[in-house]
Amino acid sequence: MTIPVLIQSTNGQFSASLVGSPELNCVRPSRDEALAALRQELSQKMMAGELVNLELVSGVAGLVGRFADDPELREICEAIYRERDADQVP
Repeated sequence: MTIPVLIQSTNGQFSASLVGSPELNCVRPSRDEALAALRQELSQKMMAGELVNLELVSGVAGLVGRFADDPELREICEAIYRERDADQVP
């Protein structure tokens, strides 16, 4: 699994934090130590809980398949196809 991590250097220390979760932040003397500490903390959190993928769909994409079994929509589509076919010149 790959996750985005923000690394910042301040006053000779390195901070590694999970993007979107600033409470998951490890500060160490070196970049590598900060990353290792964050990796360890994340591993412990994953072992203690459940990690799932949550897909959020919004906008037009949220309508995909919603009307697949709607007979009225099927009638509308068929009428549009008939009209389109009648307008085509051979």
